[in-house]
Amino acid sequence: MTESPDGQERPAPESTEGPVAGPVGTARPVGTAGPAETAGPGGAVGRTRELLGGMSRGRKITATVATCVFALFVLATVINASSPAASRPPSTPPLAKSFSLHALGRPGQAVSLSRYAGRPLIVNFFASWCHPCQKETPLLAGFYRAHHGQVTIVGVDVNDGTQLALGFVHRTGVGYTVAADPDGATAAQYGVVAVPQTFFLNSDHRVVKRVFGAVTQAELTAGLARMK
Repeated sequence: MTESPDGQERPAPESTEGPVAGPVGTARPVGTAGPAETAGPGGAVGRTRELLGGMSRGRKITATVATCVFALFVLATVINASSPAASRPPSTPPLAKSFSLHALGRPGQAVSLSRYAGRPLIVNFFASWCHPCQKETPLLAGFYRAHHGQVTIVGVDVNDGTQLALGFVHRTGVGYTVAADPDGATAAQYGVVAVPQTFFLNSDHRVVKRVFGAVTQAELTAGLARMK
């Protein structure tokens, strides 16, 4: 109530301002969501709830699983792209060790790696006393005959007697060159501690494939393809 000049009380005029919204200086930063935008029926959370609410339980599970799988895929892609192995260039195959040995049963003749310079080559370490070699050597002999002119094989007889080795290669039908390594020095250079072992060399005489134990027909075919 206010008092007029004539002494009578009159009602105070109504304020045209609305209720105070809050303390001065509490303005929301641009780009931040208020309560009504985040949790209210019209906000993002509200819309998400409405969307999920309209789904069956099975569809909710499917959507959740799909989201998790996609997230794992993205994470794996990022890790793989950032790993050192992803950017590492392929390693160069090692060079075969040079050797020069006496030809088995051919006095005065030598067998050396340099003799086959520029040519792909299969080097097979074996022995007449080696049990797996009893089956492997005939297989190699047959492979050589079938690919004669397209593949070169050198056998290296390890820690063996000359007559025993000669009898073995004749009995198994070997037609390729065989070198004698009586003290196993060349085998040791190649890291061969047990025979048989087979090395596939490309034209640069880099070892593109190595087989421990008796080689198979499939391994011979695969090795030949890698030598080219």
